[in-house]
Amino acid sequence: MAFTLNGIAQGYIADRIAQLLTEAGLMDHRVDMGEIVATGRRPEGRAWQAGVGGMSGQVMRRVALSGRALATSAPQGTLIDPVGGLGHIIDPSVGRPGGGRWSTVSVSAPIAAFADGLSTAFCLMPPDAISRALAAYLQARLELLVGNDRNRRGGRTS
Repeated sequence: MAFTLNGIAQGYIADRIAQLLTEAGLMDHRVDMGEIVATGRRPEGRAWQAGVGGMSGQVMRRVALSGRALATSAPQGTLIDPVGGLGHIIDPSVGRPGGGRWSTVSVSAPIAAFADGLSTAFCLMPPDAISRALAAYLQARLELLVGNDRNRRGGRTS
């Protein structure tokens, strides 16, 4: 038995720490608790950078963040059955691990918990459903969508 903060807890914790730092007067900071919140800018004035890592540790994409959060979900990133290769994202429609369509999904949004929830949900959704969700939440951006066949698809960046 194991317990992780996967789901939206990492995003919520990152949001809360960023809020505490801002309330303490620190206006330029980046919090990384597995999901990333970037407030303000780097000391030289540029936006904060976050790298989206692949399963073998390579950076697949860099995302500039300022006043935004980035969440990445990967069904095989945490295995609940290493022998069977079952990932930790449970498909509620079948009651067992799912997410076989996408190996990595990254979403940015103004709030990390929101980006975290979307990236997890998108792991289980077909492209048309992801597009509809993004149309409903205009502040969210699909930053990276990688199919299990390793075909990388860029997301909406505006």
